[in-house]
Amino acid sequence: GPSYYQQQADYVMDVELDDKNKKLTGSETITYTNNSPDKLEYLWVQLDQNKRAKDSKTPLIESSNAQPANMAGSFVQNYMGNEFDGGFNIMEVKDAKGNPLKYTINQTMMRVDMPKNLMPSEKFVFSIKWWYNINDHVVDRARSGYETFEDGNRGYVIAQFYPRMAVYNDVEGWQNSQFWGRDEFALPFGNFEVNITVPSDHIMDATGELQNRKEIFTKEMMSRYEAAQKSFDKPVIIVTQAEAEAASKKFETAKRTWKFKAENVRDYAFATSRRYIWDMMAVKMGNRTVMAVSLYPPEGNPLWEQWSTRAVASTLKSYSRMTFDYPYPKAISVNAKNQGMEYPMICWNHGRPNKDGSISDRTKFGMISVIIHEVGHNYFPMIVNSDERQWTWMDEGL
Repeated sequence: GPSYYQQQADYVMDVELDDKNKKLTGSETITYTNNSPDKLEYLWVQLDQNKRAKDSKTPLIESSNAQPANMAGSFVQNYMGNEFDGGFNIMEVKDAKGNPLKYTINQTMMRVDMPKNLMPSEKFVFSIKWWYNINDHVVDRARSGYETFEDGNRGYVIAQFYPRMAVYNDVEGWQNSQFWGRDEFALPFGNFEVNITVPSDHIMDATGELQNRKEIFTKEMMSRYEAAQKSFDKPVIIVTQAEAEAASKKFETAKRTWKFKAENVRDYAFATSRRYIWDMMAVKMGNRTVMAVSLYPPEGNPLWEQWSTRAVASTLKSYSRMTFDYPYPKAISVNAKNQGMEYPMICWNHGRPNKDGSISDRTKFGMISVIIHEVGHNYFPMIVNSDERQWTWMDEGL
């Protein structure tokens, strides 16, 4: 609109994965800056996981008379009473002094009432604690969740996992329409400090730069990483397939915390598994070096080690040549079954060879094309910040 401004939402977050029970627990402190000329009486927070709550209207909205084909897992869940206990469980909402704040949950939106109006240029600090059961994204065809491999391990691609600030703008005020599952997203920019605790044998990556690499990496991993930072023509393996397969047999109960920081992004996501192979290569971007990164299970090879990171690097070069230099430190492609979804600096992509290792042209070029598309979403909408909730067509056609 004519009086355009951007609100800001900064997050400090602690998240822990319970792999055994497929559960995520988190706490966050949000600093919300009112850059608008308006006084705000309350804040709206998005609770996207509530589309899976037992009282969600999503099944009614997405239903049709002609039922689609069902896999065994989804047939049991949909028709045999094995109901998934999904949705956020909000444990507390408090102000900066620890005082409880009044809040109202309406399906996938939560209104938080502030003790006094938030005036222009003022900040409001509050905290939320929550947990939820993680969904099987293969069964429900979701944008995030877990998949289970044949050996009992899981690969997690986790997004929309935290209560997220809604958009407030000069055209419509609060954008508080419900999220029923097929919508895209609109979010304010902010800075993130996120500590993610996972089993100690997991390999993970996320939006932002890893802050405690020396604590996490072995000497061999660090040596490989330093080589990857100078490798502009081919990926360097950070965690090999043999190492991933060995880790897959451990099922460690000990935990380890990965610490990340991300600046000026509008969302956050991460991927974690003990089955991940990890490779990287460097991409020259103006006077900077950006890392092209891939995470994938052994099921993805030999396709992924040959093509994923190279496709990420090629996409960054092409989009930057046609638009502007990529501003973030890395771009990550994660292999996940049936997926094609984007978040800042990280995306999930489908494509695996047959069990005998053979690769059809359809699988190969389908995988490369989805990586190009999803990595390209970093530019549109993640950086340009187009409103996907209202105008999805603006970036999905690219």
